[in-house]
Amino acid sequence: MKDAVMDVRGLAFLAISHMFNDVSQGAVPALLPFLITQRGLSYVAASALVLAATVLSSLIQPILGHYSDRHPIPWLMPFGVLIGGLGFALVGIAPTYGLMVGCILISGLGVAAYHPEGSRFANYVSGQRATGMSYFTVGGTIGFSLGPLMVTPLIMKFGLAGTLFMALPAVVVAMFLIKELPRLSSFRPPVKSSKDMATDDSPQWGAFARLTVVIVLRVCLYFGMMTFIPLYYIQVRGLTIPEANSALTLLMLSGALGSWLGGYVADRIGLKTLLVASLVAIPPLFVGFLFTHGVLRLLCLGLVGFTTIGSASTVVLLGQGYLKSRIGIASGVTLGAAIGLGGLSAPLLGLVADHYGLTVTLYSMLILPVLALGFALTLPKPLYETSTGSQNVSRIR
Repeated sequence: MKDAVMDVRGLAFLAISHMFNDVSQGAVPALLPFLITQRGLSYVAASALVLAATVLSSLIQPILGHYSDRHPIPWLMPFGVLIGGLGFALVGIAPTYGLMVGCILISGLGVAAYHPEGSRFANYVSGQRATGMSYFTVGGTIGFSLGPLMVTPLIMKFGLAGTLFMALPAVVVAMFLIKELPRLSSFRPPVKSSKDMATDDSPQWGAFARLTVVIVLRVCLYFGMMTFIPLYYIQVRGLTIPEANSALTLLMLSGALGSWLGGYVADRIGLKTLLVASLVAIPPLFVGFLFTHGVLRLLCLGLVGFTTIGSASTVVLLGQGYLKSRIGIASGVTLGAAIGLGGLSAPLLGLVADHYGLTVTLYSMLILPVLALGFALTLPKPLYETSTGSQNVSRIR
């Protein structure tokens, strides 16, 4: 592959918009303790909201990605940020559980609408580099991290109606993104015809399917941690809700740091190597979290987040590399369908928690990274890595 130009301004707009797009989804787990205590929701009902936040994304993102491979729809980016924020803002004032689920679904629709085009344009402006893609990915990870930090003090101050304030940043970011769309659209290469797409860059469907399984298992672990670690700290360890949500923020911020450094490292050691190394590290660190105390427990928790999310940009680029002529579909699956399927684990783990307790639930999650590692070891390198070796570092403008 030739040296590629990484456009800093374009990446900055995409990373910031990705951040505020994913704030809404990241804030959902932080809502659960409040909804359990103030609305009397069971663990299953509360964790089902996590599923509702992702299920629509899992269905619609590959469809939007497939369509956008042939027909540019960049306006989905500001639309997604706006709808995602407005949907979440209404959750706190929804009077019934059904309306809560409906608001979460609307928010999930917005999040889903953003990702295929956002990831596609991040690929374009980063020069197909893991380093550049990591900036886009870390924006989303930081958004997840900011979710609990933003919504917890708002609810503590204003009650559940405090979620209404979450609409403000969504509106502002959507307006700035609309203004930047013409410049971002200039980076899109000419759309290939169906005949060209059938003959160029043969897709590696088998490898892509195995990668999808890896992502699903990794997301199951991450959603499980986001959902049940705060509840574990509150119900088992006796911490307050703000203290428990601080642990959730540590998990997410550590993941953001891992995602940023992961892209840099992947450009130097290879995408698959980085993915395998991160999966090898997760089980012993998770065991450390379960069986240590105090500062050491928090350190292990941070390192679990670091390694679990450290491969986030890697799996997106691997997927786009396996389906190089179908970036929209690859993005829709790696950022949508696979994550949605991973979200299915939340209510299942909720059943385990209701019947056997939160401690057993966390122990049961140890199998997930082990299974993911088994599938990751079977992955080939993308064709462009195989043919060119390690990619050169992108030039920046």
